Amino acid sequence: MRILLVEDEARLAESVARGLREEGFLVEVSADGEDGLYRLRTEPFDLAVLDIMLPKLDGWTLLKTLRAERRPLRVLMLTARQSVEDRVRGLESGADDYLTKPFAFAELLARVRALLRRPVAEESLHLRHADLELDYRARRVTRAGRLLTLSPKEFAVLAFLLRHPGEVISRTRLAEEVWDVNFDSFSNVIDVTLSHLRAKVDRDFDVSLIHTIRGAGYVLRSEGET
Repeated sequence: MRILLVEDEARLAESVARGLREEGFLVEVSADGEDGLYRLRTEPFDLAVLDIMLPKLDGWTLLKTLRAERRPLRVLMLTARQSVEDRVRGLESGADDYLTKPFAFAELLARVRALLRRPVAEESLHLRHADLELDYRARRVTRAGRLLTLSPKEFAVLAFLLRHPGEVISRTRLAEEVWDVNFDSFSNVIDVTLSHLRAKVDRDFDVSLIHTIRGAGYVLRSEGET
């Protein structure tokens, strides 16, 4: 199981990550909300442990963004705030569990194990449009039953388009949602990635699904759809 710990307190992050690794988990650490969001969008994780008071992007916003995008991810919130209102806000925002600081590592470990036993919503693990299917759990993409071999970035772009079918997605939005926040807006890497992705998804099929809208961006839709 892969866990991303988003925590800006270096000593706490190091201690928690070391303890979880000793229990057999694969743990990555992110020190700010923007980096955490980027990694959760572009890498497969089974659980995110999020602090609320984070630099660059707070935990509330990070969590709401993940849930709005229907990410198949369990989320445990970590915070020094102990009020009932904050706990309720965390749960209502989409957190699966909530743990206040200071905490005993044994309790954190028990909550992590409990969350990882929960299934995530199956509909968020499988995305489909026409005969194109994406399976998050298997990291697998097929079209008309034919396996497509995508790079990690192509997979992330396609997953984003599949979550927004029929919606024109601008290059700026793709840069913000899929690429690093420090992405060079003058780079042609988005266009190159989309060109490669379209070749893999559409080249050998009668119906094109990924379309370029000149001056606006890209859209996933079957020909004839409006």
